[in-house]
Amino acid sequence: MDDERPHLLTIGRLAHRTGLPVRTLRFWSDEGAVPPVARSAGRYRLYDAESVARVELVRTLRELGLGLDDVCRVLSGSTTVAEVADAHVAALDAQIRSLKVSRAVLSTVAKRGSTVEETALMNRLARLSAAERKQIIDEFKEEVFGGLDDPRLRDRMRTFSIELPDDPTPEQVDAWIELAELVRDPDFRARLRTWMELNTPVPGQSRPPGASIWWARQIVQTVAEVRKGGVAPEGPAAAEVLSELFGDADRAAVLRSLEAGIEAGAEHYRRLVARVRGQDSSPDATEELEWLARALRAADQT
Repeated sequence: MDDERPHLLTIGRLAHRTGLPVRTLRFWSDEGAVPPVARSAGRYRLYDAESVARVELVRTLRELGLGLDDVCRVLSGSTTVAEVADAHVAALDAQIRSLKVSRAVLSTVAKRGSTVEETALMNRLARLSAAERKQIIDEFKEEVFGGLDDPRLRDRMRTFSIELPDDPTPEQVDAWIELAELVRDPDFRARLRTWMELNTPVPGQSRPPGASIWWARQIVQTVAEVRKGGVAPEGPAAAEVLSELFGDADRAAVLRSLEAGIEAGAEHYRRLVARVRGQDSSPDATEELEWLARALRAADQT
């Protein structure tokens, strides 16, 4: 160091004072974040006490994730720390959302033991834009529900949406991946369409008997209670339950609707939709519906 300027620090002493490597300080200096205040006779960089404070500020901003260009803009006065921080928060939010999607995809891959091809498909489905997701659902709705002459169904479908939020949880992303695969499956669409046709009233007639199973959850709750009580679907107590639930309705029509819904996987579809929406869906009713189908078959044979 120059004997005439003992208050100045060489880059080595600045490194010692701040605890940072010389190569880091040299890089910051070259980029203009911590410029030297003077040069020695041998053209070595020299720094002062304010340089030490500047190094601490640069270190703090870098530890918070700001790029060196943004740091230099703050230090030059062309922007403020608050403005840069606000922009950085938005960037971090986007990065967090992306990481959540990646985590959900990898979690699903791990659970399924997916192939490379399946992994690539799941990643594409998870990263679709909101418009692309809406298009998939709209095409599904048109194929499954389009043309069914039921005013209540039309009203329900008009407002029916399956939207993944801007900041989804890993569970929502996982459910969306599975749902998107499901609704794009032609076989699933065909099965669900058949089920819907069995549940859609003919113009001028009342709703088919089996439709109530899927729209009235108290039927499932009743079956859950009798199952918990140990009632077998083939026994006389089950016949009493059927009479309570369906009265003198056409049991064969009820069974056809029930079997079509079970085959279509309507209950699984319902629960996936609830998970994507982040809703607390009712418990899985698959076992109750299968119990009910067995009871109806047994009653038909008596």
